[in-house]
Parts: sequence; structure tokens; C-alpha cells
Amino acid sequence: MFDTKYHSKDISQHSFLITGGAGFIGSNITEYLLKYGAKKVRVFDNLATGRLSNIEVFNTNPAFEFIEGDLRNLNDCRKACEGIDFVSHQAALGSVPRSINEPWNTNDVNVGGFVNMISAAKDAGVKNFVYASSSSVYGDEQSLPKVEEKIGKQLSPYAVSKYTNEIYADVFKKVYGMKIIGLRYFNIFGPKQDPAGQYAAVIPLFVSKIMKREEVFIDGDGEQTRDFTFVENAVQANVRAMLCENKDAFGQVFNIAVGENFSVNQLYTSIQQLLNSNHPATYRATRAGDVRNSLADISKAKNLLGYKPEFDFKAGIALTVEYFREKG
Repeated sequence: MFDTKYHSKDISQHSFLITGGAGFIGSNITEYLLKYGAKKVRVFDNLATGRLSNIEVFNTNPAFEFIEGDLRNLNDCRKACEGIDFVSHQAALGSVPRSINEPWNTNDVNVGGFVNMISAAKDAGVKNFVYASSSSVYGDEQSLPKVEEKIGKQLSPYAVSKYTNEIYADVFKKVYGMKIIGLRYFNIFGPKQDPAGQYAAVIPLFVSKIMKREEVFIDGDGEQTRDFTFVENAVQANVRAMLCENKDAFGQVFNIAVGENFSVNQLYTSIQQLLNSNHPATYRATRAGDVRNSLADISKAKNLLGYKPEFDFKAGIALTVEYFREKG
């Protein structure tokens, strides 16, 4: 899947921890690091939303290690950080609707778990700590494109949890001198994203339902826009951030996106065309907590991290639909 390198540093002497590495984004980061010869890639996951099927292909690689554990257990986090140089913290309970239904659970994992993990990384002397934030932190800020320094009031417990991570990261950088970088993801999609479950992401869900000719729901009028971002771009951002040596980047949060947006209706039409289907969608009420429009300014990530998205929406959606078509 990966045809370019996003690093110039020799990683054969370094160890990496990917929390949530059995999940969608984490397993793609793990794949990249193993492919390019990392000394060790340790995945830490409690398998609540991650799947062993995402990482079983790595079991024969001597550089790969899997630790089953929970962010909410500080000792598990400390064990995961032992002997680690770089951390990519992807583990979290995603989904705005889930957070609205279970705010206590979202807070325990995304906030309490974050503090456990960043504390364990600090105590272990980790070089760089990279964590996943979310475009949801922009909340009710209406201006487009979104720039990192201008956010509004968050609209869901999930958004609050991710913004709280950013506040903690800023404090840990200032108080403890940690090298920390946050990545605000904009609607990441691609291979290994789970199409099943109550809180499945929209793109794999659309693909799966169209292929099975099951009823597909679009929330609201479908004209809400998103900066849909192929997962390979998120992998690039994580690799660049973990290996970053630019002191101006530490303590910062960066938009990780493409810099173009499309409506959900446009997304659905694109998937229909790629699947040669005219399967109709059913429209229903707008979801609580959803942002109407989203579009990222990615100039800060370009300037300080060297981030340059290599896959636009058209290329990414074609690869994604092909992946799910092959899986059946």
C-alpha cells in the first residue's frame, strides 16, 4: 500500500509504541513502521474497538509485539512505555453519537486514559509523544477554512475530551518539557476501517450497505461538508511528528487533512459510481453534535512538520472502495 517514505531518519535503532494499534489508523501506522525496518513496533490495545484481524499479519515479524491492556490502568500504560523511544497515541473511544450516549465512558477512556498514557511516557523518558486530536474541537466556530488558533465551543462530549487532551498536552510540555505534538484529524477514512457496529464510520458503512443492497441512511440533507482525508495522509503525519526535530513544532496542534471539502451527497454519489450502483439512500434527521461544514487550513502542518498530503479525496475513495470490494 505504501509507495513512498515519509522519513529520512534510520528507524532501525528505534522502538515505537502505537496505542490503539489494532484499530483503523493505528494498524496502518504499524504497517508503515514495520515495512521500513523499525527496531520494535509495540501495539497496545484493549480490543474494545480494535481487531486482532488488523494486526495478525504482523505476528511473524520479529520486530512486532502486541500487549493487550487498558488505558484506564496506569500500570498497563507504564508497561507499554518500557523501552520505547516514540509514541503515537491513537487509542480512544471515537464517535460523537457514542459520546452523547455514554459521556462517562468517553471521558474515562479519552481523558483519564490520556493522562495515564502521557504520564507513563514522561516517566519512561519517551523522546516524542504524538497524539490524535480531532477537528470536532472546532465546535461552533463557523469560519472556513479552520485554522488551529481559532476554535469555538465544543458540541459533544467527544469533542470536549479531545480538546481536554490538547490542554493537558500543553501543560505537560510547559511543566515537564515533553516533546508533544497533537494532530487534529479531519474525517480520516480508508482500508481497515470497521464497517460494522452501532457507531461505524460513514464511508465503510456506505460501501458495505450499497454492496449488500441494504438500506443506507444519510443524516440531515446530505449537504454538510467534510474534508475527507485518506488514512495514508494520517500515517505520514504521525511518522513525521514522531521523528520531528523542529523545536517550533513541539507543544503545537496541527490540522491533518487535504484542504478540500465535499458534501456527504457528493461522497455517496462517488461511492455509487465506483460500485456501478444506483442504490438509493434514505434521508433522516440531523445527528446531534454534528458540525455543519468542515475544511482545514493545512499550512501550519506543511510549514512545521513538512506534511504534504499525497492522496486527495478522489484517489483515496477509489482505493478504499476497492479494498472493501475485495474483502466482499
